[in-house]
Amino acid sequence: MDLLGRPTKANFLIRALALVPLSVWAGEAYSPHVDHSYPTNVYWGDTHVHSALSGDAFALGTRLAPDDAYRFAKGEVVRATGGEEVRLRRPLDFLMVSDHAENLGVLPRLAVDDGWVPATEASRRWAQELAALPPLRDVLQAKDLDEYNRGFRLLALTKGAHGAEYGLDRRFRHAVWEGVIANAERHNDPGTFTAFIGYEWSARAAPNKPNMIHRNVLYEGGPDETLQVVPFSRFDSSDPEDLWAYLQDYEERTGGKVLAIPHNANLSGGNMFSLRTLTRQPFTKAYAQARSRWEPIVEVTQAKGDGETHPLVSPTDEFADYETMGSFTAAPAKGGKAAKEPKAQGKGQAASDEVQSDPVALAAQSYARSALKLGLSQEAELGVNPFKFGMIGSTDTHNSLSAADENNFWGGSGLKEPSPYRAPTQAEYVASGYAAVWATENTREALFSAMRRREVYASTGPRITVRFFGGWDYAPGDAVRPDLVRIGYAKGVPMGGDLTQAPGEKAPSFLIRAVKDPDGANLDRVQVIKGWRDADGELHEKVHNVALSDGREEEAGGGVRPVGNTVDLENASYTNSIGDPELAVVWTDPDFSKGKRAFYYLRVLEIPTPRWTAYDAKFFGLTDLPDEIPMVIQERAYTSPIWYTP
Repeated sequence: MDLLGRPTKANFLIRALALVPLSVWAGEAYSPHVDHSYPTNVYWGDTHVHSALSGDAFALGTRLAPDDAYRFAKGEVVRATGGEEVRLRRPLDFLMVSDHAENLGVLPRLAVDDGWVPATEASRRWAQELAALPPLRDVLQAKDLDEYNRGFRLLALTKGAHGAEYGLDRRFRHAVWEGVIANAERHNDPGTFTAFIGYEWSARAAPNKPNMIHRNVLYEGGPDETLQVVPFSRFDSSDPEDLWAYLQDYEERTGGKVLAIPHNANLSGGNMFSLRTLTRQPFTKAYAQARSRWEPIVEVTQAKGDGETHPLVSPTDEFADYETMGSFTAAPAKGGKAAKEPKAQGKGQAASDEVQSDPVALAAQSYARSALKLGLSQEAELGVNPFKFGMIGSTDTHNSLSAADENNFWGGSGLKEPSPYRAPTQAEYVASGYAAVWATENTREALFSAMRRREVYASTGPRITVRFFGGWDYAPGDAVRPDLVRIGYAKGVPMGGDLTQAPGEKAPSFLIRAVKDPDGANLDRVQVIKGWRDADGELHEKVHNVALSDGREEEAGGGVRPVGNTVDLENASYTNSIGDPELAVVWTDPDFSKGKRAFYYLRVLEIPTPRWTAYDAKFFGLTDLPDEIPMVIQERAYTSPIWYTP
């Protein structure tokens, strides 16, 4: 009615709408973004940061606390141990301070000699040695390389304090752990910044040997759950099966959730992905189930080298020798015969002990790509894949500063902060990496869930956005649709997922999109890395160039013209005059066989850019660096695989 009581058009419309069946309104929402359940945001973070609470970090000069690590990750200005003010140009979304469980918090207490640490011969000795150390700033500002090296050696010698026996009781350990939890709780801000509670279990494959089989332990929950335990350390056991038992007991006792993240497999000497247990027993189905359950993701790139693959096991891959740290033997010439990984001989029987003296086999058991292949064979024999993992990056920084940009690299410890002596003496260290997580929101629960389902990927530093889906019905036009993500989830599975039951003779197709870091370099190419197991049990891999920038195409024989190089070393700069800002494609496997187990993951390459050593050279005016020091880098991202099982 209008003001005079007469019917109006609005009245007629309301009456007409009232006659529409309710079922019409109960159908699909008008706003398509209301009812979807898939993640639309990628969150960037680091699950591997050490502060002064870690004995080796403290010994190497670091004096920044966990609080500094969180503040830096959130974009605040902090003062590095060496004295300079530092800031992360782009804040992270999440962080875990993962200080070593072994003697957690002991060295800072020894340094102040406040009586917290029990009075033992070891504590008295190391308290005296720590008190006599030169200030880090003096070492970094040494007048010449000889003086720097002397200071470096003095600090490095105190690393022995990290592994000493101090007679710590549970009360001491729990008091320090309470502080770790309180730090994370103070900075955790659901929806804005996630601070995970966790630590590093720094196990060794054998006593007094450097081969690392370390894991970071990441808890989903807060104080209600985590205060019921203390960290499980190498002093309790170096056997991963004992760690998994601890994790299972934690979940059963507290109702919380937890996972472990292996890292630095590249420096494990073939032990991280060995086909025998730590006690040299062949894998069982129960072992494979436990490993797959507790270790759904692996850190494949960080400050101590890249762990995707190695020239020994991928000799035909021109990009395999990327930031390789450590050595098994001299690598074969590119284009050489592909190496064979160790293969189980019969059901449940692991590779022979000859592996321990075979450089190729040791490399195969130390890198992610070859481990993914070994997992296919184990699954065929045991029914469970022990190496079914997603891939992330993190820094393993030991100075509280999670910085992975080449032009803002603050090193892996106090001693490795910027100085004129860093590039000449520590060029093998890498400005890497970060973890990218596709999650529904920035909370502990959502990020943890994404890690569990392996919807994650690794970056060597640049914040490249990558989507990767596998299915049976993607069409070429799906790659250019604005709703690519909706199509991806509707027709298939995301990175970390499984494809099964191939329809007829149809081959899987993959929906792919990669977008450059908004503040970084253009993209060179997108590659699909495929690994598979044939009918004879042999393992294979192939690199497919599925999207190339600048209109390039594969040449006869599969080669690709290089994208070029715009790096100006004198000015430590480059231009985006080559490459593309985005690459998208639907790719179908041309060699698919429905009876063969396989996995697929993406490697996304940037155009060449200056390495951190080039930025150091420019800033400090270094003109006589050895030729073997790399000055140019081609950074990249690795997605978690998508597996196909017949």
